[in-house]
Amino acid sequence: MLSEKSRPIIEATLPIIAERINDITPDFYKRMFAARPDLMDGMFSRSSQLEGTQPKALAGSIAVFASYIVEHPDSYPDEVLSRVAHKHASLGLKEEEYPTVYKYLFEAIAANLGELATQEIVDAWTEVYWLMGNALIKIEKGLYASQANDVMRAPFKVVAREETGENVVVYTFEPADETPMTAAKSGQYVSITVPARDGLRQARQFTLLPSEANQRRIGIKLDPAGEMTPILHELQVGDIVELSNPYGDLTLEGFGTPDAPLYLFSAGIGVTPMISFVKELVDAGSEREVVVVHADRRLDTVPLREELQALVAQLKNGKLVTFIENGEGTYEGFVDVAKLNVPANANAYLCGPLPFMQGVRSALVDAGLEGKNINYEIFGPDQWMLHDNAK
Repeated sequence: MLSEKSRPIIEATLPIIAERINDITPDFYKRMFAARPDLMDGMFSRSSQLEGTQPKALAGSIAVFASYIVEHPDSYPDEVLSRVAHKHASLGLKEEEYPTVYKYLFEAIAANLGELATQEIVDAWTEVYWLMGNALIKIEKGLYASQANDVMRAPFKVVAREETGENVVVYTFEPADETPMTAAKSGQYVSITVPARDGLRQARQFTLLPSEANQRRIGIKLDPAGEMTPILHELQVGDIVELSNPYGDLTLEGFGTPDAPLYLFSAGIGVTPMISFVKELVDAGSEREVVVVHADRRLDTVPLREELQALVAQLKNGKLVTFIENGEGTYEGFVDVAKLNVPANANAYLCGPLPFMQGVRSALVDAGLEGKNINYEIFGPDQWMLHDNAK
């Protein structure tokens, strides 16, 4: 809980910090990596730093947290904290690094604010930082403790490689040592860590696909301009990589009303969590009304199309609707929510490019769905934090 002493200070300075935070966070990362280059090895994404998406995501999370506790002094933005904590845990962030982040973040804040950074203001924002930091540490400890092992990364061997859709490769992995495996929930992801061209280890997150026991399975879409997906596409059967335990809070558990109609919206490689959701529903013998809506350029560019079709066909009340740009699908063109007659009590999950999700979410809200019944997954740093304001 934010103290009564700090609350008016945070309330008064929040507009200034919010305005400057996108300038503060790049300076923070520059300072931290200059002093601790080891943190870039297997922890932080070099590409996200260069693109600016990670600094923006950090800035957004700080601003959202501070705004929330000013308006709701007796609670925290649990959804934001959960999303961040799962990402941290997938990267193996340790509790002892929170003081490191604090040191360089507040050096950047002081440098940006100059004379405005009075001791009173610094103390108030220090309180905000540690309220958020300690909340994350608590969640992350719980996530680590819930795993079947106490390692951050374990070696896995590629046992199968399958090309599907357009520039998508599906890999199946099995453990390369005796580390116990945690059972994953549908919708969760793992971090895969391999060396970049210069030898620096880099981690990337990919949603887990349905697999056999004692296996992990992921689909990787090639980004020709990316740093790591071209390397990951070169993996062959027999190669060894490092995989994290499964993390991610985009699951079917505890979201929405279990018997409400379920709409799964995806585009491109965003289909991967939807395949996992459908497999879970099939295995459970679900009689829930499930409408799977996928958008793509052509039918042959849909990743794992045959697997998705076969799974949906096994659902008692399942339906697959495709919006294909060249007219080969159920409908031609982009997703038009108005054609789906989505009931107002439906639950919806979204995964795909950010503009796709923003457009679908706005259309669903306009159709009468409450923001709290619309969930989403972003591949990469999440800059779209709050559902109720993310139109």
